Amino acid sequence: MGTAVVLSVVVLAAVLAVRSMIKDKKNGKSIQCGGDCKHCGGGCHK
Repeated sequence: MGTAVVLSVVVLAAVLAVRSMIKDKKNGKSIQCGGDCKHCGGGCHK
């Protein structure tokens, strides 16, 4: 039973982390270039 609880907590943390990364990328806050040059002026493709 304890293993199932720990597994569900780890899965939940992973889902929240991925969701946050996707949200940041859509808002242009990603560390990596999101491919939307209006935010960086094309400087990330040099």
